This record gives sequence, structure tokens and C-alpha cells, in this order.
Amino acid sequence: MKVSPSLLPILRSRIQGELLALVLLHPEREYSITELANGVGVTPTAVLREVGRLAGGGILTDRRVGRSRLVKARTDTPLYRPLSDRMSVSFGPLPLLTEALAGLEGVQQAYIYGSWAARYNGEPGPPPADVDVVVAGDPDADALFDLAEEVSTRLRREVNVLRVSAEAWEARTDDPFLTSVRERPLVRLNLDLEAQ
Repeated sequence: MKVSPSLLPILRSRIQGELLALVLLHPEREYSITELANGVGVTPTAVLREVGRLAGGGILTDRRVGRSRLVKARTDTPLYRPLSDRMSVSFGPLPLLTEALAGLEGVQQAYIYGSWAARYNGEPGPPPADVDVVVAGDPDADALFDLAEEVSTRLRREVNVLRVSAEAWEARTDDPFLTSVRERPLVRLNLDLEAQ
């Protein structure tokens, strides 16, 4: 039995939420089924089924180019703006932060933690009011702050970024804050896939 995601319980699955967020929050871009599968972390078959449902419902559009199937958001329907807004505030942190941090020099790893990560991992509770991110590495502090502000604007909620050195993140520590961050749910941002 599939469980609806805690981030937006009106959706049928977390895969559906991640797929919709990725495509709807980048309406100018077309994705292959393989790119979507890699971006969402599932098999191409699972993405193909979901794309079929969403294209059949008029939310996405797809076309064939040779043997590839390309998928894009349908922005010409009354559903696009409200659905895009819902995806932004629910599943949006994952694709938007991944995209933003993948392009920032000095970022080695990044994780979402706190209430958003807890809801993403299925813990019940109210919608998160903000998004907490830990960045391991040595990115420029001002550039990281500017990036957090830009993503905050797109998400319509505060993005709080904690910068730690890669060594501090990997090491055993007596720091109670870092210990609590590591013990709670974490959602790793797959920066390697986005950089490709």
C-alpha cells in the first residue's frame, strides 16, 4: 500500500511530488525519462508510468524524438500556476537547492535537515515554516547567503544555511548542535547528478 507524502498528503506518492516539483519548477526545460529517473532517484519504468498519468491529466506534455521521450510542464492550462505554487512550497526545496548549490564552488556536500527533512521522510506534522540546510565545504559565505536569499524568494519561505567545513562534518564531534542535526532525518542533495 502506498502512503501519501507528509509534505503534501493530497499526492499519491513521494515520487509523484518529486517529479512534479522538478518539472513544474523548471517549465522552460524538457527532460528525458532517464534524466527524470536520475533526478528523482527511481527507475525509468516508474517515471514512465507517472509521466503517463500526468500527461494524460494535462499537467505535463510529452513528445517523442527518435527513441527518446521528452517531458515538459504544460504552462498553458489553469492548473499550472496553482500546482506549481503547491510544488514550490512542498517538494520545491529539493530540486531548487540542488540546482543552486551544484553551481556554487566549494560545496562538497549538502543536506536538508529539520522539519522539512522530517516531513520528507514521512514524519507527520504541520507544514514546515522554513528550510534548514547544512553545507559542508568552503564556499564563499556571501555567495552562499545570496543563494539562500534567492531560493527563499522562490520557495516563499526562509532558507537557513549552516556552513561547516568538510572536516567538521565528517569528524566525530562533541558539538551538541551538529550531533542533533546528524541524528535527525537528513535529505542529501545529489549535487553530482545536477552538475552533469
